[in-house]
Amino acid sequence: MAYLTEQKILPYSKQQMFDLVSDVGRYPEFLPWCVGARIYNRKPEQFDADVIIGFKMFREKFTSRVVLQEPHLVEVDYITGPMKRLYNHWRFTELEQGDCLINFEVDFEFQNRILEQMIGKMLVEASERMIDAFEARAHELYGI
Repeated sequence: MAYLTEQKILPYSKQQMFDLVSDVGRYPEFLPWCVGARIYNRKPEQFDADVIIGFKMFREKFTSRVVLQEPHLVEVDYITGPMKRLYNHWRFTELEQGDCLINFEVDFEFQNRILEQMIGKMLVEASERMIDAFEARAHELYGI
């Protein structure tokens, strides 16, 4: 079981960061542990996503419902996969100087204790580096 939270101020608008985080289909382009993504059941404020995560010999598919409250919040609720629980959310707050304060939170627990021991630490490490990966992608897309 793991719970992680991180805050970071980036020199981008909250709309830019919302657009980047909500574009789950492009995650394999810049998240090194994300090897596939498929979006379906798209509605104006939500969609379902299959994301395939790969670490060395480990490869698992996670299905989640992504709920969008543009441009403030992206919530991800777990539907199926190897987890007992997986929830994360991104909250975006525009600061006076135009920067964006990002609050990222992830909470997860594996169903299988052996699987948790095998890959839990890798998933914690990946989660801890998520904002860094999104920051690098924002720099690539938006400059600064």
